[in-house]
Parts: sequence; C-alpha cells; structure tokens
Amino acid sequence: MAQLDRLLTHVISKAGSRLELKADRKPRLELKSGESVDLLPNPLPAVMVDVLAGDVVPPELKGAWQQEGQAEFDYDLAGQRFHIRLNRYMDTPQIQAEHQGPAPVSTRPPTPAAPAPAPIELAIPSPAPTKPQAPPTEALAQAEAHLPPPRPAPKPPAQPTSRPAPRPNRNQGHPLAERLLAALLEKEGSDLHCTSHEPPIIRVHGDMKELEGFGALDPATLLEMMEALATPASWQRFEEHHDADFAYAYEAGGCRLRVNYFHDRVGPGLVCRVIPNQLPDPDRLGLPEPVRRLATLSKGLVLVTGPTGSGKSTTLAAIVDLANQKRKDHILTIEDPIEFVHPRKGCLVNQREVGTHTDSFKSGLRAALREDPDVVLVGEMRDLETIAIALETAATGHLVFGTLHTSSAIGTIDRIVDQFPADRQQQIRVMLADSLKCVVSQVLLKRVGGGRVAALETLFISPAIANLIREGKNFQIASAMQTGRSYGQRLMNDALMDLIQARKVEPMEAYLKCPDKESFIAACKRAGIPFDLRLGEMES
Repeated sequence: MAQLDRLLTHVISKAGSRLELKADRKPRLELKSGESVDLLPNPLPAVMVDVLAGDVVPPELKGAWQQEGQAEFDYDLAGQRFHIRLNRYMDTPQIQAEHQGPAPVSTRPPTPAAPAPAPIELAIPSPAPTKPQAPPTEALAQAEAHLPPPRPAPKPPAQPTSRPAPRPNRNQGHPLAERLLAALLEKEGSDLHCTSHEPPIIRVHGDMKELEGFGALDPATLLEMMEALATPASWQRFEEHHDADFAYAYEAGGCRLRVNYFHDRVGPGLVCRVIPNQLPDPDRLGLPEPVRRLATLSKGLVLVTGPTGSGKSTTLAAIVDLANQKRKDHILTIEDPIEFVHPRKGCLVNQREVGTHTDSFKSGLRAALREDPDVVLVGEMRDLETIAIALETAATGHLVFGTLHTSSAIGTIDRIVDQFPADRQQQIRVMLADSLKCVVSQVLLKRVGGGRVAALETLFISPAIANLIREGKNFQIASAMQTGRSYGQRLMNDALMDLIQARKVEPMEAYLKCPDKESFIAACKRAGIPFDLRLGEMES
C-alpha cells in the first residue's frame, strides 16, 4: 500500500473533491460543499511530499518527474479514481489529487482500503508540541494517528487483488546498489556519493566525477536501496536520528564499504567508502623502516593524524598487520565502524564496533583494561575522556594506537594538552613525555600519472623532545626534529621535497598541501625547483 493511499482514503470517506499537498504546509482537503479543511495537524516536510509522490508515480513517468519536475496521471484506489498532478518548483514538491468518482470496471484491480468501524468527524485535534522531525514513513504514521479512522469505502465488485510488495531484506543488497558499486570499482573510485535528485558521483584519485549511465536518483528509490543495504540496527538508528554509520560487505567486489546515511534539505543520501578485503602492504604504501618498527614496541602511545580521507586507517591497518605477523600477543581494536578485518596470524585479534559491540570509544577502551590486551587500537580519540583513558592505558604497560584529526605532528601534542583544563595540563604534559612514542602525520597527494601517494611527517619522542614536551616548549620541537634524523624524524616539507625529487608529485600539488609554505618555498629555491607561486597562492 502506497503511503499516499492513507490520505486518499480520508478523501473518499469525507466526500472530498480535491487533496492538495505542499511542502512545509498542512495537507488541505476541499469538500464538495466548497469548504476546505486541514487533513493533518502538522505540516509535511519537503522530503515527505517527495516520497509520497515517488510511491505512486507510474514507472513510465518517473523520468519526467525526476528531470522535469512534472507528471500527470490517473490513479485508482478502492474502486475510486483520482487524477493526480505532480509538480516541483525551486526544489518544492507539490501533489494535487482530484477525486473523479468511481473507476471504470475495466481498470486494473483497485487497492483495497483498510476498513475501520467508527464514523469520522471533520474536527482536527490541536497540534502537538514540536518534536524532532522523523523519517518520512514514520512521520506520516505519527501524523495520521491524530486523525479519526475513515469511514469504510464502498466495496467494489469482487476482483482478484494482488499482494502488497514485500519489504526489502535488510543488509541483503539491492539491484541498483549492485550496479552502482560495480561501476565504482570499475572506475577505481574510492567513494560513492548518492544524493536525492542528483546523479551518482564518485571520487577518483581525489576528484569528483559524475557516474555515467545513471540518471538522477529519486528519494523513494534511494530510500528503498538504503533500507536494503542497512543492518536492522543501523536502519532503526537512521529512522530515529536521520544519520547512521555501518560497514557493508560487498562480496561480489571482494571488498567492504564504510557507509554513512544522512538526510539533507532535498532528501535522503549516502556515502560509501571502499575498504579492500586485502590488508595494505607496507611496501606499496611506502612506509619507512622507523614507522614499521612501531609494530614491535612493547608499550606506549602511537598516534596517526591527518585530515579526513588522508589514509590514516590504511596506515594503521598496515602497522597492526605487521604486529599480527611478528608478535604472539592479544590485539584488541575499537572502531566505528570496523573497516579492515584482521584474521588471526601470530596474534589473537578481537575487533569491536562502536554502537554494535560497545556504546562508545571511551566505554570500549575502559573495558579493554579488563580484557588482557597487549595492543589496543582506538579508531578515533574524539573527546577528553577517551584521550585520558588512552594515556592511562599506555602508561600501564600497553601499546596503544590511535588517530586524531590534526594537520601536523607538533600540533597533535598541543591539541591533546589543550583538551584538558588548565589545572591538569602540566600533568598531561608529563604523561605524554613518558608515554608518547611517535606521532605520524600524513596527507594524500595526487601522484604523477594517476593515483595518490602519502607524504608522512614522523615525530619520534627522543629524550630531548620528551624534555621539551614536559616543559611545554613545543615551539622548539621542529628544530630538534631537524637535528635528530638519526631517530627517524622527518618534517612534512622534507617529505614533500623527497616526493618532488622522485618525480612522484608535481611541485604545485605539494605546495598546496604543505603546512609551512614559506619554508617550503625556501627549500624549493635551494633545490632549484621552479613553479608558479602566484597560482598556488590563488588556489590555496
């Protein structure tokens, strides 16, 4: 039964002549007496009107509705005929349904209306207090609950009725999703973006490109596909909060997907990021030997930082896989969601997902202290309490890996200290000086000839740098890094210069991504590398 049928049954029972639905307005019912009444107590949001329209528009008119924003057709319900006009102007959808009386006998079998015993009245209850907007199907059911039940419609001549279409099996795939994901992998894309009323777009080597062969996605089709992909718990979370994160195993493509669902001003949408089933190879990633040795540490805190989409999870997965191969220990990961799956090699590996296996990073990390781990991976250190527990875990003899969204290794130390109140900051500096072993900060750049390559800034905590952290003299760490290359120290500008001289990236691409542009320009001049600085200044 289409969602719009619920409203049309009230048109029949109230002897209405026309139903009008406009975004952000209450549904209006015109009676044959000429009077108009509000059919529901609350306005319908634009996304709900779009979903109601998408449910009833015939397949042959879907293209016109999505591209031109107009469609007109006849619709039969419970032996009654309606003439429906769909219109969209400036992203505002509108539905008009005119009641034309009994449907001709030769039409397709009508959809039976749900009978109710009690007669109805036109009085509408006063609106309830404003609540957060629910998803379209749930919100319509809530709004309709305020209406008195409709009078049973006259029964049409007995005709065979078709069964309602079954709901999609969640987390079992969908034909449109299979086509989209197959095209994503064929184009070697890293991300798939699906937005209501827009064609699907993929990210290939950092650039957004429209996926050919697919038209604009209507909200109803998109919601159907999203429900089929989601786990039951994730779909419930999406319906309640309008966003959800989960992992989806795409077996046909030999990979996993990190999926995010959301609602925006035009309707539902999703983003999928490809996570290969095969664990990343440190040689292909170009991880230097000092970074690989982090997998053999007995205790301490190791942080991998960088902006979103810079490859932090991939670098951490490579390091944890090295630990899994070389050690005989217990590895525990806390992720949101689980991305790379680590099979047992030399270590026992337990992977927990936030929202599924534990409530939050901090609760999972607190419980980890009682689960006898040797290596703990924290997917993201988002808040003060998670950072504090991670420091405590590292200080008690465990090896802890974590990520932060910071743009430099030195800035990571400032970020951690500044998270805490002023009266605790000196204590945190002491704990960092004793527990922190390394900070790896990275950015992704477009590789010459296609693909992307990571530039890594590495800060290893030597005795001299630990003393600077303890004394709060972080501004002197950069100088200590320049004179401590024997410890594996490397500044971001040095990493970028190495990539330029190896002809892996263009100078302008490195300039746009470097954090310290003045010193980068000076380094380029010393190396005799020319490029147009004015263009870089304009684009940065």
